Amino acid sequence: MHIQESEVEITAIRAQGAGGQNVNKVSSAIHLRFDVKASSLPDDVKARLLSLSDHRITQEGVVVIKAQEHRSQDMNRMEAFARLYDLVQSVAKPPKKRKPTKPTYASQQRRLESKKKASAIKSNRGRVV
Repeated sequence: MHIQESEVEITAIRAQGAGGQNVNKVSSAIHLRFDVKASSLPDDVKARLLSLSDHRITQEGVVVIKAQEHRSQDMNRMEAFARLYDLVQSVAKPPKKRKPTKPTYASQQRRLESKKKASAIKSNRGRVV
């Protein structure tokens, strides 16, 4: 799965947190926006991506990633792209279909035996005549 850079909107913003004067002077954090609906991804991948319950995906179908771990803007840009790529790769492969299986004979017997025990315990709780 390949994401084209023209489909991604990147903005440099000031990072939060500690960092001395560098934080006040340099816009080293990256704010990445990726519109899933307008992208060139296959339709099934788009659908799976939009159905994710991820806080980075807005209701309009825009993925918003903020990267501010590194001091350099280039490193944060690469980090943001890596996170976006990982998010898309997580839904790129369709999920496996579940094959229903039958319970084994032994597990059925164990289940019935435990039901008989529970029934016997409950029937002994009754009034003694």
